[in-house]
Amino acid sequence: MALVSAGWQLNRRAAGARRPDLFGLRVGRGGPGCKVIWKIIFLTYGACVTSFQGMVDRRTLLTGAGGMAMGGGEHDRPKWKVETGLDRLVATNFAALRGRRVGVISNPTGVDRQYRHLVDLMHHNVDITGVFGPEHGFRGSAQAGGSEGTGIDARTGLTVYDAYGASQAKWQEMFTRADIELVVFDIQDVGARFYTYIWTMFDSMVAANALGLKYVVLDRPNPTGGRARGPVLQTAFASGVGKKEIVQQHGMTVGELARFYRGEFAETSGIELEVVNCRGWRRGMIARDTDVPWVMPSPNMPTPDTALVYPGTGMFEGTFASEGRGTTRPFELVGAPGLDHHWCDRLNAYRLEGIEFREAYFTPTFNKHTGVLCAGVEVKVVDPAHFDAVKTGAAMLIEARRYPGFTWRQDSWDPVRPHWIDKLTGSTRLRTMIDAGAGLADVTGAWADELAAFDARRRRYLQYQ
Repeated sequence: MALVSAGWQLNRRAAGARRPDLFGLRVGRGGPGCKVIWKIIFLTYGACVTSFQGMVDRRTLLTGAGGMAMGGGEHDRPKWKVETGLDRLVATNFAALRGRRVGVISNPTGVDRQYRHLVDLMHHNVDITGVFGPEHGFRGSAQAGGSEGTGIDARTGLTVYDAYGASQAKWQEMFTRADIELVVFDIQDVGARFYTYIWTMFDSMVAANALGLKYVVLDRPNPTGGRARGPVLQTAFASGVGKKEIVQQHGMTVGELARFYRGEFAETSGIELEVVNCRGWRRGMIARDTDVPWVMPSPNMPTPDTALVYPGTGMFEGTFASEGRGTTRPFELVGAPGLDHHWCDRLNAYRLEGIEFREAYFTPTFNKHTGVLCAGVEVKVVDPAHFDAVKTGAAMLIEARRYPGFTWRQDSWDPVRPHWIDKLTGSTRLRTMIDAGAGLADVTGAWADELAAFDARRRRYLQYQ
């Protein structure tokens, strides 16, 4: 027989064996426990039985998981053992950094598998001359659009520079003031173009390149997997939530993106770049498939489930509707006072792959519609392998736009490009097509060619199968 799953090793035996059993149940061709036990294996471990010949050796099934580690996560599902770049660096006792003046760009996600932070581990053995905090701050205490300011870290006594929103010139100034010669970047990204950490990395790479500094990226898995989806940013709509021409859900790790930046953009070409790759990660894995510890990358990104939907539901930041900030399920709950239960019904009628919508009501405690009851949906990913967050977000916008009270958010500080949705999606196209009544196939089809071109362009920089 063959059992195709995430690394299970199964023995083949003669089909005529007399007493095959698993957990005390007979599982041969005619055994009474056969159907039951295979259903248990399938439901528990996500296994796919492709043929049924011979029998299973239960000792091999239980102990032959190879690279898998039994984790206590969802339904006690097995998890792949994955070493991050930091885990691999810790194993060398930071040998490559000793004797160098090091600057560290990180936030609370820069931890090893014991949840020990990079800076806390390093500062007694490595000459850290500056720490740089992105949006939300080095210790992660600030809300969206905020930072912690420049100051002294209480635990280590190191100077932490406020780097959120820093221009490339400001990065050069901070690097020079800290007197560093090597930059280390270790932040967990969530795979969306409008999540700002990848642009913190880009701007700091530009500055490091201008100053002749080496740049080291400690890689981490992309929690949403390795597939690219959505539209490509048009240069005219570059902003703090998208500075270069990449797709909305890029499907790359930060290490792969750093290689892409160096190879594709003049500002970072020629930089001395080293990426410490992950070990054991594959592109088809999402966060819950691995044993990599999850730490909130930002206050409104509490779980890996949030990360899965964010590249799509994050677009609701550009509308009147609440994207769930001020609830316990940000970006999974979306709604507004003017919506109703029909929105959920219409969305489920699309029968989108991998997703179900639950009618939901919530009252945000901050951000949009504070203290006001909102009607909407909870986005439930039931099959991550087939779920397309950007397509799902587009369908949600199309159906929300049918309500009379729907409006797009406009920013007075940018009169030339006032619509925030245009910055999030990278152009005016999605907004204007939806306003004109376009259907989902037309909206998503409009970016198909540019997505395919980007997918081909990125392949030379991909490091994982």
